[in-house]
Amino acid sequence: MKVTQEKLPDSQVALEIEIPAEQTKKAYEKVLKDLTHSANIPGFRKGKVPRQVLVQRFGKERLKAAAIEELLQPSIDEAIEQEKIEALGNYQLRSSFEDLTQQYKPGEPFTFSASVDVPPEVQLGDYKTLKVQAEEVKADPEQVENYLQEKREQEATLVPVEDRPAQMGDTTVIDYEGRLEESGELIEGAQAEDFELELAEGKFIEGMVEGIVGMNPEETKEISVTFPEEYAREDLAGKTAKFTVTLKELKAKELPELDDEFAEDVGEHSTMDQWREALSKQYEEQAEEQTKSNIEEAIVNALIEQTEIELPETMIEQELQTIITQSMMQLAQYGIDPRQMLNEEAVKQMKQRSRPDAIARLKQNLTLQEISKQEGLNPSEEELKAKADEVRKELDEQEQEYDEERLQEYVEEDLRQEKTLAWLREQAEVELVPEGSLQQEAEAETEAAEAVVDAESEPAE
Repeated sequence: MKVTQEKLPDSQVALEIEIPAEQTKKAYEKVLKDLTHSANIPGFRKGKVPRQVLVQRFGKERLKAAAIEELLQPSIDEAIEQEKIEALGNYQLRSSFEDLTQQYKPGEPFTFSASVDVPPEVQLGDYKTLKVQAEEVKADPEQVENYLQEKREQEATLVPVEDRPAQMGDTTVIDYEGRLEESGELIEGAQAEDFELELAEGKFIEGMVEGIVGMNPEETKEISVTFPEEYAREDLAGKTAKFTVTLKELKAKELPELDDEFAEDVGEHSTMDQWREALSKQYEEQAEEQTKSNIEEAIVNALIEQTEIELPETMIEQELQTIITQSMMQLAQYGIDPRQMLNEEAVKQMKQRSRPDAIARLKQNLTLQEISKQEGLNPSEEELKAKADEVRKELDEQEQEYDEERLQEYVEEDLRQEKTLAWLREQAEVELVPEGSLQQEAEAETEAAEAVVDAESEPAE
């Protein structure tokens, strides 16, 4: 079989395939033979229909089209194998099928053109001399005390209050009813009895908590609130309402002491000093891990900027399918049936939203794979076994089923990427900058660019 290759954009290869005369004849004869045994034609028994009757009944063009369909897939498969092409997904016909039907003559050579997606070529830049900036995350000593205060709040005891008005931080039990201020119409769903509400910012519609502060038990009060413009219920968005509120019970939090007994009961440490030390170490490790992550992200972004990759559509589609599958698994873990939410239109929209993320993930993975290949950064058998055992244990604990072959592939790829990133961190020149500074710089650049665009779009005087 004669095959001519041509490289196309987006990691595709065009194949011009010439099928020998003998095969074109065999395909046509096979179509006729199959029809002879299957066609129901009045006046003839199956298998006894004359050739000229079949041609007259079905038409020569239709028979030729059927013969071409017989030839296409086997010929492409043979061409891919012959040329040792690593094809991804199915072929795409580049020739017009109508033109092919006109050109096809049984017993004569037949030429057609198709394209296939192939793994992309990764053209790396100078990845050994990268210079990047990354934000350094430092542990804040206040994190420890904030965490301990949160634990105190969680373990607090609610005690009745009768000798003072309500204040922020209290927990109330209220009855309420809401009506639109303009019409006095009762708002559907805006009524409740014995509703427990903590007086804290953001706990209810803005203005409600502030209105309850200062009320005494058994007091009834009208509180005016305005629903946000982006409120979920469009019929209420931006409208003003009056809530009639009765304060039935008032409770204050009685916080436990931050002593060794509290540390042992809640923090599972013998003393508060031990608990504080453990928390401090935990936040230090988290800060170091986040700094490491920031460095790796900066390195990957710098790599992608100087790496040329043309991604085939087949690969993008596969990555999108992976993202959707992961989303469905997450929904299932929350007890939500994904089939009720992900209909055809929802999947289409999800693919559109996820496409930039899929492309970014593919470029990152392919770039790191190529560096790993060039530098020989492969995990050892011991590392692979240890990681696989760890992943299996996690999946077993979550009672999740898994395919062993795919698990091994995941483990190998994860470890290889981990080794490659560690190697790149050693090679790169990294400047650590204060946390938040790069974000501020990026926002300033965006604002400056928008200002330029706005200035250019203004009409000249």
